[in-house]
Amino acid sequence: MTVKHLLREKGGDVWTIGPDETVLDALAKMAEKNIGSLVVMEGEELIGIITERAYSRNVILKGRRSATTPVRDIMERNVIHVRPEQSVESCMALMTKKRVRHLPVLEGKKVIGVISSGDLLKHIISKQKFFIDELEHYIHG
Repeated sequence: MTVKHLLREKGGDVWTIGPDETVLDALAKMAEKNIGSLVVMEGEELIGIITERAYSRNVILKGRRSATTPVRDIMERNVIHVRPEQSVESCMALMTKKRVRHLPVLEGKKVIGVISSGDLLKHIISKQKFFIDELEHYIHG
């Protein structure tokens, strides 16, 4: 299965935030949408990603204030991303190697979705369940 197929199943909602908005705004949006990251956009350009992990490591542990710290001060600027034609397995390997939990999906320079480690895990579990069901059907005739 490719990222494109996975996005079709889960939906291609992309939740974004601007670099000059506050970390508190980002946290509120993540809580509202029940997500763990936001893509940071400047106009139509992807310039970063902010995650709950970035918040815990770069705000709380450094004594900053969420209400006054802009997203640009804590966002990850070197965004690891994937393309729609990549396989789910290659994305899982990339996430494991780079120790990231969220991957923006780019088509050209346009962000068309975000996949999480949870999305990949859900797909893998579903695939395994299908194989188990097929094996049980084969065994029981």
